[in-house]
This record gives sequence, structure tokens and C-alpha cells, in this order.
Amino acid sequence: MLKFFDLERIEAKKRVAVERIKDFDEIYEIFKPKKAGEQSARCIQCGDPYCHNGCPLHNFIPQWLRQTASEDLEFAFALSNESSPFPEVMGRICPHDRLCEGACTLNDGHGAITIGSVETYISEEGFKKGLKPAFSKQKSEKKVAIIGAGPAGLSAATFLLREGIGVELFDKQTRAGGLLTYGIPGFKLDKHIVDRRVKLLEEEGALFHQDTEVGKDISFEALSDGFDAVFIGVGATKGRRSGLNGEEASNVYQAMDFLTTIQKKIFGEPADFEINAKEKRVVVIGGGDTAMDCVRTSLREEAKSITCLYRRDADNMPGSRKEYINAKEEGASFEFYASPKRLIMNEEGRAVGIEMIRTKLGASDLSGRQGVEEIAGSEYTIDADIVIFALGFDPIAYSFLSSNGIETDKWGGIVVNDEYETTAPDIYAGGDCHSGADLVVTAVRDGREAAKAIAKKFLD
Repeated sequence: MLKFFDLERIEAKKRVAVERIKDFDEIYEIFKPKKAGEQSARCIQCGDPYCHNGCPLHNFIPQWLRQTASEDLEFAFALSNESSPFPEVMGRICPHDRLCEGACTLNDGHGAITIGSVETYISEEGFKKGLKPAFSKQKSEKKVAIIGAGPAGLSAATFLLREGIGVELFDKQTRAGGLLTYGIPGFKLDKHIVDRRVKLLEEEGALFHQDTEVGKDISFEALSDGFDAVFIGVGATKGRRSGLNGEEASNVYQAMDFLTTIQKKIFGEPADFEINAKEKRVVVIGGGDTAMDCVRTSLREEAKSITCLYRRDADNMPGSRKEYINAKEEGASFEFYASPKRLIMNEEGRAVGIEMIRTKLGASDLSGRQGVEEIAGSEYTIDADIVIFALGFDPIAYSFLSSNGIETDKWGGIVVNDEYETTAPDIYAGGDCHSGADLVVTAVRDGREAAKAIAKKFLD
């Protein structure tokens, strides 16, 4: 350990941009054992590890870095899986620069440990050698129904099964995984990675009911009456509207509708509508990771041009820096300090452009984030064949919530107590349907903590 003076930070190698935009395969290579060991050996083993505290899951990062450096893969694998339901997923998609790596002590002059890449390596090398995460051998008679097989639901299922509690998951999509399967493109997360974890849960007794929408195909009451507890992890999938006239046009899309439709096309599954971006001028409005996913997906759909519009600058984009860099490498164009004013429509009712206005950063709010001010008289137009709004997401107001005494806050999020229990007894919730749109890792943490609370109630 402590080899940060001798070894510099090394990123995982990426496929060259001109090749990777030809497909939806992952762009990052997995570390080789030697490289993973060297990067792990750079860790200074802080007494109070900032990386551990910077991770919403509080992963045992210094501990599994030490074991990787010591070539004890089995122990590193066990430690990595102890606090996370699927570290090989989080190693790929977490914004490490804002979390664990952003908090790393070595950021001050030496470059953070490449934590995400090592995390991915541990799982992939472990699976290659036949390692599997541990689950309880003792089975309880208790059963929990989980609504939603996305990040929060899969996490809850994992930690309940580790306590020997049976789970059944009810999900409206054809495949399990939720956002991991349909919302995050394959160039960031290959779908066989998600399938592998789902199969592991099935081997431990989890039952998945896909194409099953609660409130439509099965009643919420059937679940609350038929199970000892219910966990709701349905996410926040309602795209925020722009409020501009014409946003209902057939060539104007919400980000998640766009990404889901493209992924269903890749799977060969039926979708609500078709999208053909080939040789089209695509304009994406937004600056987060979802906007970058739309930009990079459009490139792979062979769009004629991709322009991303954001009302602040690159330094103020809310997403991961590496996703912005990847999008630029792959050929996307960015226009900063620009905000949409209206959609320009043709006689057929299709959007053919956007009227924009220049912006500037103004006074800071209580959090220190600067507001956005429009510059009078700076309007201009940009042509577009497809417009995608990536302005964030809100929870859906499912009717079964209010009809079963499950309260929501003014934002539509499900209200829970410190144990993740809702206002209805034995009904729990977590993830974006509780907190609003946030990172995958926070949804995963909610699912884990709710599962622990349920297990404590059942098994104590």
C-alpha cells in the first residue's frame, strides 16, 4: 500500500470514439489483475476514510482495496458484496468523481484511487473464478412483495434474501432491472450484467412477475393481504414538462421515453411508438447524466447532428464529468448559456426548431448555486428534426397509494419514517418514489435500509 508516490492514477482504457459509436457495447475495458492491484496499492488506508463516507452505501472501500492489492480476491469479493447488492453495476454507473473518488484524500495533488474501475474488476474477476455472494441458508416463513424490479426493488430483494426472507417482485416491464435495463444505455451498462444478478436472486428463491402492473394486472390489496409486508420501489419516471407550446408534437420526446423506446428496439420488444433518429438533427435540452445518455444514444442511432443545450456552463452541469467528456469525444456539440423559449412548429404540427435565449449566471441561492438570468433581446433559433427534453423526473401519483392510506408529500414523494415505513402499517417505500429523482446509488441504499428494517421487525 501507500504507493501513490510511485504509481500515478490510471483510468480504465476506453474504446476509441470512432469505433464505439457504431454499437451499444460498453466503452470501458475491465482492469487486468496487475493494473487493479497497482491502483489499489496506491491507497493510503486513511484512519477515517473519506471515500467510505463519500459513498452513500458506505462501502468498505479501503478494506477491499487492501485485499485487491494483496491478491486476496475472495475476501475482496466478499467485502465488496457485503454492503452493496450489485457492486459490478455501481462500479460502472456511479458518478465516482462526485462521490467516493471525489472524496479521496489523494485528490489533493496525486489523483484519486480509480475506485470504480477496481470495484468492477473485483466482481468480474470473482464471477470469472466462480465466486458468488453469500445468502442465508436458513429460510423464514415471512414473505415480502416488492413493487418495482428496479434499483431499489432489486436491492431490497437482495438484502431480504440474505436474511432468509422470501420475496416476490411485481414489475410492469418485460424484463427486470427498471432503470438499469431500460433507462441506462448498454454502452454504460451491458444488460447481461443485470440479467446475471437477477438470475442469482432467482437461484435464491426470488420470484419475478414481469409484465405485471400493480393496480392494473393485480391489485395492491392482493399484495398487502397476501404478504407480510410490501416494499414500493417504483422510481420516479414522470418526465418534467417544459411548459412550451408544441411539446406534445410527435417528434418531441421526454428523455426516458426516448431511452426506453430505443432499448426496447434493441431487445426486439414492442414499444408505444417508433423513433428513427438516423440522419436527423437531434437537439437535447438538459445537462445531467440522462441528457448525456440521450446525446450518446442519438449518436449511435446515426443522427445527422447532435446538439445539447444547457442554460448554465459545463462546470455547472449536474451530471458526471466523465459522461460529458465521453459525449464530446463521440462527436456531440454543446451550446451553453442557452434556454428554450418556444418550439417552432410547421403546418403539419411537427417541431422544426427551437427559439432560444441567451442566459447568464446571477445571484447565488442559499445553497451557493447561482441562479440563471435571461439576457433581453438575445433570442435566436436552432433547427431540429427531433427534440428531447431531459429536465428531470417526478414520481407518478399511483391511485393505489391514496386509496390505501399511503401519504405523499407536496412533490409527490411517498412519505416514510426513519425505518422506511409509510403511513400504512407494514408498507415500506424507498428510492426515487420517496426522495424524487436522484442517483441509482441512493435508491440502492434505500432498498437496503428498508430491507434491514423489515428483517429487524420480523426476526428480532
